[in-house]
Amino acid sequence: MNEGSIVRATLKALFVPRRLLPIVLISLPLVAAQVRFSPHEPMAAPLGFLLCALCVAVAPVSYRVLFPEGLDFSHGGIRLLLYATVGVGVVLSAGAVLPKLLVMGPTFLTDRYSLAVCAALFLVGGWGLGRDIGFEESLALERARAARLAVEAEQAQLLALRSHLDPHFLFNTLNAIAEWCQTDGAVAEAAVLRLSAMLRSVLAGVRAVTWPLERELELVRTLFDLHLLRDPDLFQLSVEVEPGLESFPVPPLVLLPLAENAVKHGPAAGHRGPISLCVQARGDALVFTLENPGTSKGPREGSSGLPTVERRLALAYAGRASLTLTTEDSRTRLTVTLPRSGPVPGVLT
Repeated sequence: MNEGSIVRATLKALFVPRRLLPIVLISLPLVAAQVRFSPHEPMAAPLGFLLCALCVAVAPVSYRVLFPEGLDFSHGGIRLLLYATVGVGVVLSAGAVLPKLLVMGPTFLTDRYSLAVCAALFLVGGWGLGRDIGFEESLALERARAARLAVEAEQAQLLALRSHLDPHFLFNTLNAIAEWCQTDGAVAEAAVLRLSAMLRSVLAGVRAVTWPLERELELVRTLFDLHLLRDPDLFQLSVEVEPGLESFPVPPLVLLPLAENAVKHGPAAGHRGPISLCVQARGDALVFTLENPGTSKGPREGSSGLPTVERRLALAYAGRASLTLTTEDSRTRLTVTLPRSGPVPGVLT
């Protein structure tokens, strides 16, 4: 921070109420004493105000300019000597030289003992105020840095989790493809092509900030198709998308772990029945509703599917998106609501 910005920041910080109030509480009694004990000098009050104002304005500024990193003696005390010189110079200029130039009589604050007290107040007050302002700025910078690092760490974690696919699903699919190569080459070829397309989309989604809804739904359909290739009777799939929403921007791969869970904890866990995905607009929101057979007890300890999606949505939409999970009539319904305004610009989703 250069000297100009230090001066501006310090003067601005002096007007913060928690600093301005103590300054006023100290200055007013000094001015009142100046008026009370200098009854025959009409310029006593203005001189008192000027002396207090100069000390308040110059002391913390000079301290912070000379000691931007805090009080230290690495320069052999030269800066401390300069600070003391500035303080004595300001106090003597306003309390001794100026009254003589104005041909003023003696006043309470221009007495030599009072000037010594003013000089001490200048040095101590400047050190206290400057130190407090410096600590406050350092704390604000550290908090901003900590918040930035927290977001970066969260984004790095989300980037790693964004491409999450259930390894058991991949291994089972590869094993099934190996079996189909011996029994049904056409099905094996179709499975390889679908799996390849899915992995290609996953890699593209890891690099993208957002992509159209139609690409997200294509990836989800590919996931469901791979499951149905392995077991055509595993479930019946229904996908309904309200027309005109295909180009809506969404965070990449945000629905993929939800589709995984719908199969994994539904038909693949022995709960046969249909899986349905419905996408529709409701006012200023886009609503995804995914239903699967079976009852859900919520995320299990150590699971990464739903918690990952919730963290991604919270980060991408600054808390404006929601995810709810309900169970009714032996079916589980998961609802994701996204603002139609889209993700927060500049945030990794």
